[in-house]
Amino acid sequence: MSGYWVVRGSAVKDPGALERYADMWAPIAESYGAEVVAGKGQIDIREGNDYPRQLVIRFPSYADAVACYEDPDYQAAKEVAEKAYDRELVIMEGFD
Repeated sequence: MSGYWVVRGSAVKDPGALERYADMWAPIAESYGAEVVAGKGQIDIREGNDYPRQLVIRFPSYADAVACYEDPDYQAAKEVAEKAYDRELVIMEGFD
């Protein structure tokens, strides 16, 4: 079954950190087969808190999603992301 990251975040606080994070994230995502499947375009908050940055990232499996998060390279990238914007991240298993 596919695994997913659901990432919800604030407006960008540090554009330079966001750019560094994106550069660090790209090879990590590729190595785990990660694909952003939602997050570009309109967001319509109907319930809950407003998070202007939201992404859904699909992985080939739940185990891949967990392994990616626990990867030391991702943990280093995460520290940069946390400087870029406040965020929440949930790992979920898909229905497929």
